This record gives sequence, structure tokens and C-alpha cells, in this order.
Amino acid sequence: MTIDLHGFGPALLAGTLMTVKLALCALLLGLVLGLLGALAKTSPLKPLQWLGGTYSTLVRGIPELLWVLLIYFGTVSLMNTLGEALHLPGLELNAFAAGVIALGLCFGAYATEVFRGAILAIPKGHREAGLALGLSRGRILSRIILPQMWRIALPGLGNLFMILMKDTALVSVIGLEEIMRHSQNAVTVTKEPFAFYMVAAFIYLGLTVLAMTGMYFMEKRAARGFARASQ
Repeated sequence: MTIDLHGFGPALLAGTLMTVKLALCALLLGLVLGLLGALAKTSPLKPLQWLGGTYSTLVRGIPELLWVLLIYFGTVSLMNTLGEALHLPGLELNAFAAGVIALGLCFGAYATEVFRGAILAIPKGHREAGLALGLSRGRILSRIILPQMWRIALPGLGNLFMILMKDTALVSVIGLEEIMRHSQNAVTVTKEPFAFYMVAAFIYLGLTVLAMTGMYFMEKRAARGFARASQ
């Protein structure tokens, strides 16, 4: 059985590339925000704990779609004001940037809890051993805590990334031409919703399988030293 794409094949391919680009950029932003949030929540300083907890609670308590809409439409007046101050008329936040910020913000909030759990799972004796060897807290973090944290956090981060990949469909509501946007355009022209939405479903499924395969090899590589040490 073959599906006639009515010439929309290149558009769907372009949408797929845009989806991957959006997901990877949001992933990078989310990892940075998640790591900073986890370090804040595990910090001995109360203000940092409050800041990290507020970030993760506030962002996780609001649907991702609302964050996309709030960031895209909520920055219009801010960008206009900034454009007037800098004498740059028409300054605005495009759909791709808004999508990266919104999805990265949401991914980071969930990643904060994944990183936090991974940090707390590391035995305190490892930190004490680093202090006994005369290592600074910064070197203990970079040489002892973070390498172990990544290994523990990878499965959870992999699940979050697969969710992020599918959440990119939400950015279609602000006009970004990713998979869902091109699928909707094709449906409008051809009046064949089942065919094109089925194609979109298979594309997302394929991307998810690729992400799962990549995460499998990353987890296997990250556990190599640990596996040898436990034998």
C-alpha cells in the first residue's frame, strides 16, 4: 500500500528537519537550565534552594502549550519597546526562538528533578573522600559528582527527550513550519487528513526509535567503567 503525498513529500522532509533542529536546540537549553536548577535545589544556600524550587514548580504547573503561547505573544510588546529604544523597528521574537525557549524551559524544569535525584543518589562518602584529598568543591563537582550524575540521570533524560520530540508539535500553533504544520497544510489542500496525519505519526515514531537507539548506546557507554568496577 502506497500513500500519494501529492507533492508534499519535500515539505514534510523540511518539516522533519525543522522538528529535529527545534528539539536539539531546546534540549541544549533545557540541559543547562536543568543542571543549574538541580545545583540550586541541592545547594546549602536557602535563597538558591527557593529559586530552584520555584522554577521547577512554576514551569511544571503550567501546560507546555500555554508556555509556547505566553512566550511568543507575551514578548511582542517587550520586543517592540526594545526595538524602539535601539532604533530597530519591527524587532520581534520569531516562532523558532519562541519554541526553543518555551520547550527548553519546560524540559529544564523536569530535568531539574532528574538531575537532583541523580545528585542525591551519589554517596556522601565520595564528596568526603574528595575533601580528604584536598580537592576544592569545584573540582569535586566537576571530577566526582558530575560524571556519576550523568550516568544515573541518562535514562530519565532520555525519556524526557522523547517527550520533548513529540512536544515540538505544539509549536505549530504559532506558525513554525515543522511536521504538524506541513501536515495541516497538506490536509487543507488535499482533504485527506487520515493519510497525512498517519504519515506524520510514522515520522514521529521513526524519530522516537532513533532517539531510543541513541540513548541505548549512550547509556551503555556511560556504564562501561561502572560495569567493570562492579565485576
